[in-house]
Amino acid sequence: QVQLEESGGGLVAPGGSLTLSCSSSEFVLSSYWIHWVRQAPGKQREFVAGITFRGTSTHYSPSSKGRFTISRDNGKNTVYLEMNSLKPEDTAVYYCAADSRLKLSPSAQYQMWGQGTQVTVST
Repeated sequence: QVQLEESGGGLVAPGGSLTLSCSSSEFVLSSYWIHWVRQAPGKQREFVAGITFRGTSTHYSPSSKGRFTISRDNGKNTVYLEMNSLKPEDTAVYYCAADSRLKLSPSAQYQMWGQGTQVTVST
């Protein structure tokens, strides 16, 4: 059951930028750790970034650190993933996921998921 909504995906050239958004009309996201995870065709799901309830702490994968920034606006009940210097290997479906604690494992089961948004980095 889809409980979160992602938006902002699309086609971008290498070196470009995109900002993804994650929101919910049913749940207050400030009660959860929010994660961005991604999955490319034929590849294992991968943790990208996570942020604490109040945004006081963030975690990034080695591949996203320095290029991606996760943030949240609890007043808008929205979490963002700003992606810069995008590479073709960033192409994937990006999902936001919520849980009561930070989960980094590719096989992690989260309490809530979104439907995903496609990010394609290509010329």
